[in-house]
Amino acid sequence: MAEIKVTGVQLDAKIGCLVDNRNRAVDYIRREGGSGARLIVFPECALSGYVFDDPEEARAASEPIPGPSTELIVAACREAECYVVVGMLESEGEVLYNSAALCGPEGVVGVYRKTHLPFLGVDRMTRLGPGPYEVYETPLGRIGMLICYDLRFPEATRCLTLAGADILVLPTNWPEGAEASPNYTAPARAVENRIFVVAVNRAGIERGTRFIGKSQIVDPAGRRLAVAETTEETVIQARFDPLKAREKRLKIVPGVFEIDTVGDRRPELYGQLTRSS
Repeated sequence: MAEIKVTGVQLDAKIGCLVDNRNRAVDYIRREGGSGARLIVFPECALSGYVFDDPEEARAASEPIPGPSTELIVAACREAECYVVVGMLESEGEVLYNSAALCGPEGVVGVYRKTHLPFLGVDRMTRLGPGPYEVYETPLGRIGMLICYDLRFPEATRCLTLAGADILVLPTNWPEGAEASPNYTAPARAVENRIFVVAVNRAGIERGTRFIGKSQIVDPAGRRLAVAETTEETVIQARFDPLKAREKRLKIVPGVFEIDTVGDRRPELYGQLTRSS
């Protein structure tokens, strides 16, 4: 596969402004897709905002998937011939999920519901995603999704890797105090799994919560191909070949020094990981 252009939109979403946030996202899709981006990633809760204290206010900023927002995003994907991952509050009956939707020209390709919830913002009001961790086959490669806090749990990324993911897409809302995630954890997940990581954070300040930016695109060696240098709204871009993520065996000195952090695992020793503590 040839290199693809990947764009992360570090959006300054406005809390509760579902229609406005949706329209701005569609504008970005048309612009970035029109300039050659094949995969465009938006932050966690990009359509709704995040720092909710009232469940009814959060519910008013949610919608089902598929729904009005994903229909418009799919139409923009079809027009721009690209794929998009966008974070949003998903309503399913009376239940709220913190979700990410993968959309493409053919429709909604997949939905991920956040499986680890911190005691913060709207995550105090949403239900744990039931899993399992799924990888979606696209013309761009195999895409897996996690959301924000999920990155702190190495088992989640490893599950996606074992399912064949080439690219981990991580919509996130990293606030002040979460610096370890962009500084260390995102590159670590990339290098330990030999995958690409596209982590896209919020911009700006919402109800007193300041977001730290640092959206980034990381290659399987842990090198940042692109990183946001501002906490304001901005766009990051990089080009890479997703199939490089399938080269798991690292031949540092061929025949002398080789490592494979996926193939060299010892699953028979890891049973404790699946037992509740």
